[in-house]
Amino acid sequence: MTEAPTSAVQTGGPTAQADTHGLGALSLRGLVKRYPDTVAVDGLDLEIGAGEFFSMLGASGCGKTTTLRMLAGFEYPDEGDILLDGRSIIGIEPNKRPVNTVFQSYALFPFMNAADNVAFGLKYQKASKAETRERVGRALELVEMTKFAKRKPFQLSGGQQQRVALARALVLEPTVLLLDEPLGALDAKLRRQLQVDLRQLQKRIGTTFVYVTHDQEEALTMSDRLAILVDGRVEQVGTPSEMYANPESAYVAGFLGSANLYEGKVTSTQAGLATTEVDGLSLIAATRHSVGVGDRVTLVLRPERVEISPIEGLCAAEDANVFASRIEHLVFRGGHTHVVTRAADCLLTAEVANVHGELPDWLVEGQQVCTRVSHRAAQILPDKASETG
Repeated sequence: MTEAPTSAVQTGGPTAQADTHGLGALSLRGLVKRYPDTVAVDGLDLEIGAGEFFSMLGASGCGKTTTLRMLAGFEYPDEGDILLDGRSIIGIEPNKRPVNTVFQSYALFPFMNAADNVAFGLKYQKASKAETRERVGRALELVEMTKFAKRKPFQLSGGQQQRVALARALVLEPTVLLLDEPLGALDAKLRRQLQVDLRQLQKRIGTTFVYVTHDQEEALTMSDRLAILVDGRVEQVGTPSEMYANPESAYVAGFLGSANLYEGKVTSTQAGLATTEVDGLSLIAATRHSVGVGDRVTLVLRPERVEISPIEGLCAAEDANVFASRIEHLVFRGGHTHVVTRAADCLLTAEVANVHGELPDWLVEGQQVCTRVSHRAAQILPDKASETG
């Protein structure tokens, strides 16, 4: 573990709305963490509300795990401060913080059964046998592992072992629970089930959860709010629905779900709409930012908001971008199919739900179709908002 700095510089301030009253409110102010060959965290500011399920999401190397390690006390920041319920925890040893961590590797003792693994930390709290028995039983019940209490780790599945690791952290009744990609080693089906279970557990106990993941589905499924990190900085903070619907940068749009992203130039503006030339197409899109004629911009369009239909008569409408396109190829994805079309030099992906099991006859490669994109379904981001730093 690195040495604590002799003084912590407090800089920055809140970056998003959060309930900072009550137990478990975190304030990360101007955090910087340097290593000899890189700056892992670079002036990070975050406010995490008490009782919130908050996720830090980003690609490998974005600084999310380093930030979590600073919250846990395994690393100390070179600059900045961390406040828990209004008090700095910089310099406090990990075992003396009201914080526990669950890792991707379960780190269970192989020679102990599930109950003894959960009870291990209570020895250092000098809990009586009766209190230990009660708290271990309650923790195992929370994670639905009561009937497996006497089994050793090798007798448990990966998901069951992760539940035991979670119970071992919860039994100590932390104010904040940190989770570092805890579901990363599990198969897809089990991971999705535990996402739901973990979210319901957090709602039930009300503990602040800070969850680190590179998996957008996990972050969107479980979080009250989330932050996307890029190069050690916060790119955007908000609720999952806010960030998916209104990304502030091309990076966020592309990282959270599928997106058609195009670079283009504004040719005209009117009443919150801008016309943009994109790969030979003239598209009208909504803009929440100030843009002018001639500006370079990024146009964002979610595949599920692209409508395609057979060409029947005139392919036109007043309230939408409507144009003829040709189906290039189809990508089957189970519950839906991605239909990649081409109009002029522009490739556009639409998402079609597989509600009837089979696609209609007219959805075949090479077919001409009518493509419709509502003006409000497309969004324009100015060039500066699409930079990732």
